[in-house]
Amino acid sequence: MLRVTTSPVRLCDGISRRELLRIGGLGAMGISVADLLRRDALARPSPDAGRGGRAKRCIVLFLMGGPAQHSTWDPKPNAPAEVRGEFAPIATTVPGMSLCELLPKTAALAGHLCLLRAVRTGDNAHSSSGYYMLTGVPHQPMNAENVNPGAANNWPQFGAVVRHLRPAESSLPAAVRLPHQIFNTDGSVWPGQDAGFLGRANDPWLFRCRPAAADFKIPEFSLPEELPLTRMHDRRALLGELDRLAAAAQARASNSGTYDKATAQAFDLLTSRQARDAFDLAQEPVAARDRYGRSEFGQSVLLARRLVEAGVRLVQVNWFRSPEEPTDAPCWDSHVGEAKRLKTVLVPPFDAAYSALLTDLIERGMLDDTLVVCLSEFGRSPKINAAGGRDHWGSVFSVALAGGGIRGGIVHGASDAVGGEPKDGLVRPPDLLATIFQALGLPPSTELHDPLGRPFPIARGDAIDEILA
Repeated sequence: MLRVTTSPVRLCDGISRRELLRIGGLGAMGISVADLLRRDALARPSPDAGRGGRAKRCIVLFLMGGPAQHSTWDPKPNAPAEVRGEFAPIATTVPGMSLCELLPKTAALAGHLCLLRAVRTGDNAHSSSGYYMLTGVPHQPMNAENVNPGAANNWPQFGAVVRHLRPAESSLPAAVRLPHQIFNTDGSVWPGQDAGFLGRANDPWLFRCRPAAADFKIPEFSLPEELPLTRMHDRRALLGELDRLAAAAQARASNSGTYDKATAQAFDLLTSRQARDAFDLAQEPVAARDRYGRSEFGQSVLLARRLVEAGVRLVQVNWFRSPEEPTDAPCWDSHVGEAKRLKTVLVPPFDAAYSALLTDLIERGMLDDTLVVCLSEFGRSPKINAAGGRDHWGSVFSVALAGGGIRGGIVHGASDAVGGEPKDGLVRPPDLLATIFQALGLPPSTELHDPLGRPFPIARGDAIDEILA
């Protein structure tokens, strides 16, 4: 099951277009898709701004909860036992670069990796530190948990910026998030996941789905069984008549002219085999699906690869949070019993999905122009606590980059001997986002304008020149 989340757009007379379409009896044939596509035509800059980067597309893997840098990208074998943890480092295909022993498949692909080992937010709250990582702007105030989107923390996240500056060229949206939003245990949705002051028209589409489910389907992108193509085309003609009847209202709308185009895109999406096929994981060989792993995260990563192949510019895959997650250590938030969770439910599924993605992109000749970013809101504390876990730590953690004009087989920056503070090569979120945008051909100085018309650069940091190929 998959659900697309959106908000209806209303005409200046207060009548929503969805309601207008319902008058003609068209709601049952997928006009909710038109509501989504309508937003894709709003608030767009000049089409040639900032082009020229090697990366044509981007896949972001967000490990919600904050992985321990010690047990993933930055092992500390010489630190005391209460710091280094239970897992040893293993050598990789790059001399001098080691990873945690739980990442053997990823270690074999180290020649494609760029590890940033001195990333810092200085924020120990999931919500506010996550906002900083997703937008490149610190939350006001910092260290604020269970906060929600809205002013004054309404800077657009990177996917929204990409959608704003790189409009879609196909029936699929330019930026997508799946399989759900990032949220805390109390259900609060993190700020920094939408388009903020750029407006809802630039929100990355949110697909709520469980791609590992045996009955995974995409009803929003399929025609009802009782509606053959001939009837759909008849309804398209009827919609044309309805458009003409609604011309007066449409002329008064502030986004006049976008409605017909959005509705046409909705019909094109419903009749486009390419769009429908992108979501059809059943087309993948069984061996390929098994290679990614049959977890929700693994199948979400596979779906991301299919979406960028079909023309989506940026896909953000959030670590799947199921209702069965323990409340004291959900997802990567390993406050309790970290070693067991890392070994059984966290790192192996990640290692399988991440290595399968890189391998697929290499074999398809896509890695050179596909940027893959693996990040989180923060890392974990150097010292293991009394419950056998690690606590929130925004002082230093790691981010992994690959492909898309990023030099492979390198480590940039270092943490100290216990993985608690940056030692050299400090990277802050604005620098990370500047690097991502630069790789995508969007210079960090590219301007956005807030509702008051004030200009702001898309990133307030500097691209890391040392890692750009």
